[in-house]
Amino acid sequence: MTPIRRLLIANRGEIALRIIRACRELGIEAVAVFSDADAAAPHVRAADAAVRIGAAPAAESYLNIDAILDAARRAGADAIHPGYGFLSENAAFPRACAAAKLTFVGPPGDVIARMGSKIAARELMQKAGVPVVPGRTPADQSDAGLRAAATSLGFPVLVKPSAGGGGKGMRTVRTEGDLAEAVPAARREAVAAFGDGTLYVERLIERPRHVEMQVFADDEGHVVHLFERECSIQRRHQKVIEESPSAAITPGLRSRMGSAAVAAARAAEYRNAGTIEFLVEGTGDDARFYFLEMNTRLQVEHPVTEAVTGTDLVRAQIAVATGAPLPWTQAALTQRGHAIECRVYAEDPDHDFLPQAGPLLLYREPSGPGIRVDGGVEEGSAVPVHYDPLLAKLIASGESREAAIARASMALRSFPVLGVRTNVAFMRRLLDHPAFRAGDLHTGFIDAHLDELRDDAPPPATAIAAAAMFDETPAAAATTGGPPARSAADPWTTLGQWGR
Repeated sequence: MTPIRRLLIANRGEIALRIIRACRELGIEAVAVFSDADAAAPHVRAADAAVRIGAAPAAESYLNIDAILDAARRAGADAIHPGYGFLSENAAFPRACAAAKLTFVGPPGDVIARMGSKIAARELMQKAGVPVVPGRTPADQSDAGLRAAATSLGFPVLVKPSAGGGGKGMRTVRTEGDLAEAVPAARREAVAAFGDGTLYVERLIERPRHVEMQVFADDEGHVVHLFERECSIQRRHQKVIEESPSAAITPGLRSRMGSAAVAAARAAEYRNAGTIEFLVEGTGDDARFYFLEMNTRLQVEHPVTEAVTGTDLVRAQIAVATGAPLPWTQAALTQRGHAIECRVYAEDPDHDFLPQAGPLLLYREPSGPGIRVDGGVEEGSAVPVHYDPLLAKLIASGESREAAIARASMALRSFPVLGVRTNVAFMRRLLDHPAFRAGDLHTGFIDAHLDELRDDAPPPATAIAAAAMFDETPAAAATTGGPPARSAADPWTTLGQWGR
């Protein structure tokens, strides 16, 4: 085994803080990196050392492999954890780390490259006996070739890029006439986002559930799954609420999906933590599931798995990266209780989820039994325009799904944010929706219920009272001979309102 003494975290925000906590427990020194926009960020102060890597734009800092490797050299790091996002699924990054003789806490570059192509991944899964959505990858990538592939499958279909993810370039096509616009648009977006315009076509599954299986593999050939996460609550193909276990997965279906996930990881010759994502069609033991993609990294939603299995996935990542065997066997892993994660974003749900930026004039995280908050910001800091607007993840756990929902809903009611609009109130309405409570979930849930989930009501009186705290003091007002004037930091003249 190769021990890790000093670990550089090539990421920011809540994931950097999460990895720093694991380093503290393991006695490993943590090195943060930061752009100019993050010079005073919480993860920078929490680390044992911090190195500037460039200007605010991600391309000049967090996506700059040379800058990160140089930071590792200057800090004397012997390992790098990529977190998620940024370079975490860039095959060149672990290869560059290996060339620099740095331990990479994640899968090898060849594995990331193998699973990064959706077309190659589909072919690999089919050989391994893992069900895939019926689809076609035409050798003829012209508009005519893609039209022939779609027609042979039958409509409706999805036109999807081979590279990348997050729904970029994906188009729903319900009739042959829609292809003339959808195919060129999908190709243009794929080239712009991923530098690769290769497309494939697959059958559209109406109202599917999005259920993923956490997998883990070590260098000794051991592979396990840590059960499922329900990720069907999405907006624009971005997950918003995740939970484990899924209310729709029976023990028999869970066993079949777990076996398929392990087979998928073995076929990919996987190492470290990863996720096999499935679409689920139907309910009960007769439900059908299909391989969607593999995420070759730690997931944003990993805390719900930790909550129901009693594991620490980041500690296990670090251990496996040193050459240690998996800390668990499949037989030793069990699920207990229920956990729900709500992603708290600086965004405006009432205006097409428009991302927000600006100062956090008030920011207080909730606490209590069964409540965990993985946050990356603090009161007085600012939400920059350069990165994903995720502020924190609220994780609530309880002995049942009903108990976890109740705790999450209560905690969201105790999560005040002033200065930017957030989706806190929107998520409360999501959790309280009768269809959500009944477990009637699918990937189009938010779109189907959007009118019911929006709220144009004015901010509550508590927000107005809180805003008054930012007024000038009476003493200051007395010098002007008039009523108190608004301060420059007044939230009603900047961005946002309470819990919105």
